[in-house]
Formats: sequence, structure tokens, C-alpha cells
Amino acid sequence: MRLTPKSSREGIDGLKQIGDEFYVQARVRSAPEDGKANKALVELFAAQLKLPKSSISLATGQASRLKTLHISGDPTTLGARVKAWLEKME
Repeated sequence: MRLTPKSSREGIDGLKQIGDEFYVQARVRSAPEDGKANKALVELFAAQLKLPKSSISLATGQASRLKTLHISGDPTTLGARVKAWLEKME
């Protein structure tokens, strides 16, 4: 995932390619200070996937634009939600 903080709008811009890797591009209005942008990212993804905020946490990338999220819950249910969400972005 690649995060752009201090954006004029919040949202998911879809899948982007950087080199050989693909990332989900996300934008948040919050500034990258005191974890505000990271918190906004978690809230954005919770809303997109219709999950409680408590089930999503930042796994890596505290101070980086490239981040990895950890989503907890039933793997079958989560897999179906993420798959459906990715298909809507295409």
C-alpha cells in the first residue's frame, strides 16, 4: 500500500505499479505527524471493507509511504470481502 498524506481528498485510487510491485494507492487529508495519517488510513480501509477499525492495524511502514496493513478476522470472510473490493476497483 502506498499512502499520500495531506491530500485534497480522501480515497483509494486503485492499484498502481512501482517497479515490479503492485500497491493500493490511498490518499488521506491528515498530515503525517503523530500517527494521524496512519490512523486515517486505517479508518479509510475499515470503511471500504465494512470492518470495525479495531480489526485493522498497521503492520509495517510507520514512517514510510509504503505500508502493510494487518487485518484480523475470519480468513474466509475477509478473503471474500477483499476479493469483492478489489474487483470493484478494476
